[in-house]
Amino acid sequence: MFSNLRKFGVNHKKIPILHINNMCCSKIKSSLKRLKPYVPLGRNYSSLPGLVGNDIKSLHSIISPPIAKIRNIGIMAHIDAGKTTTTERILYYSGYTRSLGDVDDGDTVTDFMAQERERGITIQSAAVTFDWKGYRVNLIDTPGHVDFTLEVERCLRVLDGAVAVFDASAGVEAQTLTVWRQADKHKIPRICFLNKMDKTGASFKYAVESIREKLKAKPLLLQLPLGEGKAFKGVVDVVSKEKLLWNRKSEDGKNFERKPLLEMSDAELLKETTEARNALIEQVADLDDEFADLVLGEFSENFDLLPAEKLQTAIHRVTLAQTAVPVLCGSALKNKGVQPLLDAITMYLPSPEERNYEFLERISRLLLPFADQHIEIPSLTAGNIALTVGLKHTATGDTIVSSKSSALAAARRAEREGEKKPRQNNEAERLLLAGVEIPEPVFFCTIEPPSVARQPDLDYALKCLQREDPSLKVKLDPDSGQTVLCGMGELHIEIIHDRIKREYGLETYLGPLQVAYRETILNAVHATDTLDRTLGDKRHLVTVELEVKPVETSSVTPVIKYAAGVSGDLLKVSQEAIENGIHSACLQGPLLGSPVQDVAITLQSLIIRPGTSTTMISACVSRCLQQALKKADKQVLEPLMNLEVTVTRDYLSPVLADLAQRRGTIQEIQTRQENKIVIGFVPLAEIMGYSTVLRTLTSGSATFALELSNYQAMNPQDQTTLLSQRSGLTQVL
Repeated sequence: MFSNLRKFGVNHKKIPILHINNMCCSKIKSSLKRLKPYVPLGRNYSSLPGLVGNDIKSLHSIISPPIAKIRNIGIMAHIDAGKTTTTERILYYSGYTRSLGDVDDGDTVTDFMAQERERGITIQSAAVTFDWKGYRVNLIDTPGHVDFTLEVERCLRVLDGAVAVFDASAGVEAQTLTVWRQADKHKIPRICFLNKMDKTGASFKYAVESIREKLKAKPLLLQLPLGEGKAFKGVVDVVSKEKLLWNRKSEDGKNFERKPLLEMSDAELLKETTEARNALIEQVADLDDEFADLVLGEFSENFDLLPAEKLQTAIHRVTLAQTAVPVLCGSALKNKGVQPLLDAITMYLPSPEERNYEFLERISRLLLPFADQHIEIPSLTAGNIALTVGLKHTATGDTIVSSKSSALAAARRAEREGEKKPRQNNEAERLLLAGVEIPEPVFFCTIEPPSVARQPDLDYALKCLQREDPSLKVKLDPDSGQTVLCGMGELHIEIIHDRIKREYGLETYLGPLQVAYRETILNAVHATDTLDRTLGDKRHLVTVELEVKPVETSSVTPVIKYAAGVSGDLLKVSQEAIENGIHSACLQGPLLGSPVQDVAITLQSLIIRPGTSTTMISACVSRCLQQALKKADKQVLEPLMNLEVTVTRDYLSPVLADLAQRRGTIQEIQTRQENKIVIGFVPLAEIMGYSTVLRTLTSGSATFALELSNYQAMNPQDQTTLLSQRSGLTQVL
């Protein structure tokens, strides 16, 4: 399959150099014969973006609309909040598709992987391009499952805005917090869409309060719901004081009417809306000085006279400043509230020129993304997102330029034009995007091909999948020679296994799933080692003395120090070899062979015979450190997970009892509508297979979410049991 196909964003400054941001390497799995002008395959799509009915536009206007009319957005949320359903409705109402897809039916546009359609979840991000009322929207549907957090990360970093989708009956959930923090890190302006207003237990007020309290955000209520649960029938536009009612006879939700609120027919609703509008005006005025001057000057006596356009412009500025978030509501599944959401996307989220990114691209072969289908285009302008082919040695996070000199020349030109920040030490750095922070895997297992002859095929498949998914790690066990898969969770490993079978035709065998433990030490120890070896006519002699001790602050990589007595001249020629030896020794601890963390190593003395190779220096340092680690009091660290279980009152007791058996610690139990929310910590080793057990305990009514919290020390009894199991002294049932 084609890991060489890369998706990138053309952003936002006018610097004529080549730069490619490999944003979403995923979801581009088609063969070369599919890389041709867009052809509908198995689904009823509409015409190309920009072609509405008989409105035939020029090819240039289709491919390269004005930058002010471009919106690059992502859809993000907790799993099962309705992201993909919302995306599906957006595509339908924009004319991109001519039929409504459904997650349960497995026929949505963006969830086109076999695994996604079978499981009803989004695994990899997908991009689609469509038009809405003269605007070009490049939309990316992201996963909600914690195992695929990296997919969200590498999409957000090149987007201009995002729509955060919430389940109105649940409000802010565990993974909502995660994706919100990711958006904060990349300074992404957001709109909140309270979905599932038709669901039993839906509460607009509760969902808004959870945004305010849990996300520490300031919600701007641009809409109010007309009814909740089964009574939900439409929304009120607070800005324009109109009600939007969807025609019950219209099955697809395309037809709705917008009516002004009148004193005669809607007295109570008009009063509530007026109060909400006045509160909104005051809230925006507190956040935007320009709007405050307008309100206090011209419209202080009567807010009703304030034009909707003035308020909308101010909301746009506040959203871009990320001092508040507009809140809308609806029900994507019931086809209500999606068109106003599209209007809000174009009205309040930024265009590329309103976001300050410092990179641009130009490349030979370009493709516009339509989920799993593409159309080749001749050129692309700033602000767009597209695909490119043939980048064999690139990975997510790379910055690519045509040459170093062209990058520096572009930086200098931009400085002269006043479009750059003040000078930095390294001019080229200003043309680089920050790389993606890839979380460490917490699960691993061995993987074997059906025969030794197919090992090269397996290696190739894993190489391609690693480039596509940087959170997947593959390593070789030095003792057994087996290939080891390291991933973010059970589902992650399972999906990789299934993809190898479907996409590469390999029936592989997985070993038992193991937890990725780590190790540390509890006391300081010294060790000395000498390596004296003659190879041919050359003698290699190294003597190393070092100290290793625990550090209080968590550090995945070892802290390396050098005593004052160590010769500076020796360090000049051997420091890299020394540190390579230290890092090599810390890869495998003495207890389980797991990585060693939270340690500081001080090199006390170093004696090297002239002519000794750097390889021998590394080997001696590594062996000396391993001896020191074996002498120390050792401690196993296990991954601790944040756990949030949503369960009805009837099943709360058995859930709590089960968590107690799993060494779980309960922090608090919240009440959410008719449900109880159990929040706590549980060791990862105790949570494997939990979804099946939870379904059994609660008759399928409970849900849960996990997120890695940190690594904590195991108690002595649990550590002894683990070591006995690993050494084969205890039978594992």
